[in-house]
Amino acid sequence: MSVVLGRPYQFVPPHRGNLWPSFIQTFRIVDRYLHRKEGVVDFECRGLDRWRESVDRGDGILLAPNHCRYADPLVLGWPARELRQHVFAMASWHLFNEGWLDSFAIQKMGGFSINREGSDRQSLEMAIGILADAERPLILFPEGTTNRTNDVLKPMLEGITFIARTAARKRAKTSDGQVVMHPVALKYLCQGDITSWANEQLSELEDRLSWRISPSDTILQRTVRVAEGLLSLKEIEHVGNVGTGDLPQRRDQLMRALLEQAESKLNLIPGPDIRDRVRTIRSEVVARYFARPHTSDETEALRIYATKADLAQELLSYPTCYLDRELATDTRIVETIQRMQETFLGTANVAVPLKVVIQCDDAIVVPPHKSARGEEDPLLGLLRERLTSMITTLSAEARPATQCGLA
Repeated sequence: MSVVLGRPYQFVPPHRGNLWPSFIQTFRIVDRYLHRKEGVVDFECRGLDRWRESVDRGDGILLAPNHCRYADPLVLGWPARELRQHVFAMASWHLFNEGWLDSFAIQKMGGFSINREGSDRQSLEMAIGILADAERPLILFPEGTTNRTNDVLKPMLEGITFIARTAARKRAKTSDGQVVMHPVALKYLCQGDITSWANEQLSELEDRLSWRISPSDTILQRTVRVAEGLLSLKEIEHVGNVGTGDLPQRRDQLMRALLEQAESKLNLIPGPDIRDRVRTIRSEVVARYFARPHTSDETEALRIYATKADLAQELLSYPTCYLDRELATDTRIVETIQRMQETFLGTANVAVPLKVVIQCDDAIVVPPHKSARGEEDPLLGLLRERLTSMITTLSAEARPATQCGLA
């Protein structure tokens, strides 16, 4: 559960010195961490000259990457190292509660916290100030949360353009400089044949389901079948029976049921957007938890509501058609297996080696004026268009399942 109930939110500012990030980069500590914890063993940077041009101009630089893996913030340390740049990054509060070492490392590398369950003026002002002063490049993930779905961009949050435009106005008042936004596409590619790894991971999941597989079943068929079996278990756990319809329909039915169960207990009015409903539930849970002392039963009930919201958000990360035979790739199969392991086992096996391609796009100059009310910010639309185009192109570099014996 990513909702933090152990202690109330307290803003964590970034470390502003150069000694610690230089030490971490010089001794390749991030490289070893990514290899051991995330399975990312190699990288390739593309388009860094575009980032460098913005640095040379003295722009306030906002880096806006897609967010498909927990490794994303750290892999951006590689292009920063090649450019001899340190960066700042906004990070969810729960990441500062995973252990003292993780919290220490995130802060020393330039991370600062954001409260996703409530307003956080300090974090917003920090981000705006960094861009307005062109102190260092700032990493903001426009999707907000990670989803392990590398080839699909989730809906983006308007907060990123609010921060960018506010910083541009502030910078225009104090200097002749500008604020720019660089879309950054991250694409993870499998290094080598995944068959052995996938067989091992699927066999473990199938054993937990007490299944015996047919020798003729392909890796892709087994992955889809396990997804259906594990979804059935969650349906029985939360609604008491297996749903009807195809897999996407059952996924959507379970998401709605999970959210409605939590909302009814918390007396919340459902909205039209799944992510907004998840955010509202999580915010209400945190607000109630810290409003007054609770009995153990009341505390457990709040944890259950937050868990239901988290599961609904995780189910949203299983996109329709992602594993259709003609569309599936080796990386999509790996992502799905690891996502199932996280959802149903609590942790993913990261033994499959990955290479990440980090592609930086041309700078988008951020206008200082506000966007029109009641309409989508055109700056957000342009960012989505650029990211989608790069991700679509990079997705073709993965090996199709039909060509590597997986389908």
